[in-house]
Amino acid sequence: MIKPKVLFLCTANSCRSQMAEGFLRHHAGDRFEVYSAGAKPGKLNPSAVAVMKELGIDISGHRSKDVAEFLGQSFHYVVRVCDKVRDLCPVFPGALWYLDWSLEDPAAAEGSPPQRMNVFRRVRDEIEARVLEFVAKNS
Repeated sequence: MIKPKVLFLCTANSCRSQMAEGFLRHHAGDRFEVYSAGAKPGKLNPSAVAVMKELGIDISGHRSKDVAEFLGQSFHYVVRVCDKVRDLCPVFPGALWYLDWSLEDPAAAEGSPPQRMNVFRRVRDEIEARVLEFVAKNS
């Protein structure tokens, strides 16, 4: 049985796409090949690692990857998790289906450290809900 390949795309591949990759691996990694990348990769955000760890999911070994690393590969699904990356990567050669999730960037949150962490948690929980919905529709 061929596992559908999923690529989560974000601008920096530091928060949202990393959390989405972690959730899909956690909830259905036996049914999907899962990757993430960014149009302008940065560094894995420690707050994303921390809020995922709160749920028992360790993404600390992930690294931010450039979408160019995946050119020439085919993907069943390319999930763009922010509006900016949709503009930067309107087409990904080799993608069968695109999904656009338009999630808030928790790294841009303002306020005190606890307030910023609450934004990370809220976005994390939204990502998990979308991943679970994706798994239910595509399994």
